[in-house]
Amino acid sequence: MHPAPGVTDLLVLGGGPAGLGAAWRAARAGHRVTLFERAPVVGGAAGSFEVAGVRVDHGSHRLHPATDPRVLADLRALLGDDLQTRARRGRIRLAGRWLAFPLRAGDLVRRLPPDFALGAARDAALAPLRRAPVPGGPDDTFAAVLRAGLGPTLTDRFYLPYARKLWGVDPADLAGEQARRRVTAGSPAALLRRVLRPGTGQGQVFSYPRTGFGAIAERLADAAAAAGADLRRGATVEAVALGPEGVAVTAGGRRTAGDLLWSTIPLPVLARLAGAPPAVLAAAGGLRTRAMVLVYPVLATRRYTPFDAHYLPEPFTPVTRISEPRNYRDGDDPPDRTVLCAELPCDVGDATWRATDADLLAVVVDALGAAGLPDPPVRDVAVRRLPSAYPVYRRGYEAAFATVDAWASAEPRLLTFGRQGLFAHDNTHHALAMAWDAADALSPAGTVDVAAWTAARARFATHVVED
Repeated sequence: MHPAPGVTDLLVLGGGPAGLGAAWRAARAGHRVTLFERAPVVGGAAGSFEVAGVRVDHGSHRLHPATDPRVLADLRALLGDDLQTRARRGRIRLAGRWLAFPLRAGDLVRRLPPDFALGAARDAALAPLRRAPVPGGPDDTFAAVLRAGLGPTLTDRFYLPYARKLWGVDPADLAGEQARRRVTAGSPAALLRRVLRPGTGQGQVFSYPRTGFGAIAERLADAAAAAGADLRRGATVEAVALGPEGVAVTAGGRRTAGDLLWSTIPLPVLARLAGAPPAVLAAAGGLRTRAMVLVYPVLATRRYTPFDAHYLPEPFTPVTRISEPRNYRDGDDPPDRTVLCAELPCDVGDATWRATDADLLAVVVDALGAAGLPDPPVRDVAVRRLPSAYPVYRRGYEAAFATVDAWASAEPRLLTFGRQGLFAHDNTHHALAMAWDAADALSPAGTVDVAAWTAARARFATHVVED
């Protein structure tokens, strides 16, 4: 990775938090940066938009306390007082009852059904006798990892039904890595530590901008542009050229040459745009993602409930989570209405994906009623569709990912990172940490410190999603 000495021409694909963060920090360091974003606005799935005058997000987003302090300090400098610290106030429906989420010890004692509590206690006592499957081995499945770690009660009554809804795959067909990357508390001891943590500790508070989560991407875009980055919105990339002497991106019929290419777009898309070898393209076809339909009922009331999010892991509804953006912030929301956001995982082209707005609203209203929530005074509805919301780690995905990642890693002028760029189950704060690490690995002379980036990639592999 040795472009000509002097200012580096860096091309960045994707205007989500990872791409924007990397573009800003590289431009601030004096490099020439051009960023390509297909949409007319920045943020991607981490962006915000308005429904009935209320700023909403693409699902439930928040900055967790696990955010790298250097990243959080930069975001606070960009957002100022608009980046608020909030106490989490969610609920999860488990065994037909509502529990506080994140889980709290007193709430568990009062509300958890006795048979569930006894089963979980028995599983915790027997934990030393259970043996986890060998990673990558024949028995290494999502279900097996969780049964070994948490026991059958939590696994069978909570995680497995939720997994079927989220990923549309039988948990026995999901790789064990899906559990290791997606379940923060993988043992009774770890779960107990999280439950007993004081109310102001990790997981009990979060940071969120006053004008919606998308303000993070918007401020990063403003800062990148102020530092000299060329942000090309509405620029659909048609081809990527990777060579030993340089790189090039063609978007809208316009070819832009550069020294380095940093990609945060989906790894299979990058392989196709770059004309990767047939074996790589075949492997890329095995990297499947789960889509999401987001339904936004507009309610004629100032606030629907005092809770920021309701989690619905049970199989009685296809809805997995319902959030209320107003409750994530102290903002300037209209006093006479609120908007909910209901998440329905699906596959592109299936019945949920093709359903009408009216039919989707009916599904959400039915879910609210079946969960025992108030009858919503609906006055309108909006719908958004995300074709790539979650990576699906089916058994055997590791070989497919390794093939595509090896191709990308062998390109001397290419770095891939971010959730989509690494086919990863990551939060926004993980994606931002990747961007910061990429910029830190880029020297003033335009060389990438391979050792530093290799160490960063090793850290990325340890990321576990915070819910």
